[in-house]
Amino acid sequence: MQEILRTINLTKNFGGLAAVDGVNFAVQEGDLLSIIGPNGAGKSTFFKLITGEIKPSEGQILFFNNDITHLPQTAISRMGVAVAYQITNIFPRLSVFENVRVAVQSRKTTFNFWSQALSQDLTGGTLDILEQIDLIDSRDEIAANLSHGDQKRLEIGIALATRPKLLLLDEPTAGLSPIETRQTIELIKKLSRKLTMILVEHKMKVVMEVSEKITVLHYGRLLTQGTPDEIRNNEEVKRVYLGGVKT
Repeated sequence: MQEILRTINLTKNFGGLAAVDGVNFAVQEGDLLSIIGPNGAGKSTFFKLITGEIKPSEGQILFFNNDITHLPQTAISRMGVAVAYQITNIFPRLSVFENVRVAVQSRKTTFNFWSQALSQDLTGGTLDILEQIDLIDSRDEIAANLSHGDQKRLEIGIALATRPKLLLLDEPTAGLSPIETRQTIELIKKLSRKLTMILVEHKMKVVMEVSEKITVLHYGRLLTQGTPDEIRNNEEVKRVYLGGVKT
């Protein structure tokens, strides 16, 4: 398998606090990997470093062996890294269709913008995404009127519309009902058949069900990595994290 992402001694300091502390981490093509750890472990900061939202104090980030450490966030996105955050970032006054269409359009050429062929291409690409996220029947609904679970799926759809090679999901089931959580789990499983994905997730039942690999962070450092069974049975992980988390 080809290596998609690697971090080398990745560090982010905020004053005297190392939120991410010398993390060496790698993702292979096709991985469905979760990052877990107690509050303050550095999970969200790690995501923001990968996407270019913040810059590291030390270390490197390689994407397909290209150094993206100091590239702007927009450049990293165009290279194929997309993220759907815990707090949804949708256009509430636009329809579901329009939300995804804007993202599809962002990856198309601006030449001959009003051509019929391009318009059909944008429409087809948008409808394809809505089918993937099971929102095709809600395409004309104003985004603000969607349920919380559907807004989360729309956020994922917007990320998918940028044609990522790596998709990051930050707390994809946070605040969802049991039914919505199950729907999101099934969506993640479906998407992972064709896409490399990294999740940050607190619900351990979700993590253990969907993950092929799990990375554990603790006080900004990489504590351990392994399969769900290896992580579940790791005494150090139990001590610092799983023992205090409802699964």
